[in-house]
Amino acid sequence: MVYIYKKIIGNKEYYYLRASVKKKNKIVTKDILYLGNNLNSIKSKINELPKKYTDEIRKTYKTINKFLELNHFLEKIRDSKLKQEEFLSKELLENIEACRLHWNNVFNKLDSKTKNETLKNFIIDFAFNTTSIEGNTISLKQAQNLLLNNLTPANKTLREIYDLQNTEKVFLDLLHKKNLNHELICEIHDSLMDNIDLRKGYRTEEVRVLKSNFKSTPAIFIKTDMDLLIKWYEENKNKLHPLVLAGIFHHKFEKIHPFMDGNGRTGRMLINWILLSNNYPPLVIRKKNRTKYLSALNKADAVNLTKISELYNPLIEVISIEYYENYWNIFL
Repeated sequence: MVYIYKKIIGNKEYYYLRASVKKKNKIVTKDILYLGNNLNSIKSKINELPKKYTDEIRKTYKTINKFLELNHFLEKIRDSKLKQEEFLSKELLENIEACRLHWNNVFNKLDSKTKNETLKNFIIDFAFNTTSIEGNTISLKQAQNLLLNNLTPANKTLREIYDLQNTEKVFLDLLHKKNLNHELICEIHDSLMDNIDLRKGYRTEEVRVLKSNFKSTPAIFIKTDMDLLIKWYEENKNKLHPLVLAGIFHHKFEKIHPFMDGNGRTGRMLINWILLSNNYPPLVIRKKNRTKYLSALNKADAVNLTKISELYNPLIEVISIEYYENYWNIFL
């Protein structure tokens, strides 16, 4: 395996191409080329490699390229001297902003066909993960076949199939929505629940949220609390970083639990509406991190609907890491 290794000496970064080989049940590593301390010249340096390493580089080119692009944009962000943001460490903020910079300066300038194909792959990944968090059993491969080739998976319920198809449709519609209001929220929910649940609009009955530490808003006060949430959003949309805004809004929305079903899927879709509206790339919260994500949501349950608290720190950290780790795998 060949990869780029970074050494930090003093305040300077130095890059090496390193080979890792298994010999007699031991991993042996060897630096095979010094790449310098300038990321812009690394690709040309790699071309100087001895021929015997060509195959290894081809196998790991995507990983190498990801490293180079990520660090290139991180350098640009560090040079811009960002102001500190509430709830975001310097490292989290730099990684998030590197994604935004690449999204706006590279991805959004690609030809429309390439952009649409990449966005389609994101939507499949998002649809699979957001529905899996709620118990959908369709696999990622089956989701790809369904949404790319219209091949219906065997032995799956119509509910599960509509779940994925609705998610794709709603996400594409989301790109054209401009204002956060009751109409948008209900439209997103109703479309996500199309052919799944006939109960549309804000709930008029009580609901119990299993495995939660909070009591959802009583049905009679749903409209009042959603008014408060939308007002909170308007008051904070220019104060908080968009990812922080989206994460806190998501928790407050889930705590209200305004619908009988589909609250989680609607909430995660609204996260992406907030991000896209602020020229930030969308987010996937992966099924494999479901427990960590739900635990972070639960830790903020003691916060009042209109307040902001340090109890949001775990949630912001979880979604921030999900954000930048997934971005480079999908949009590069």
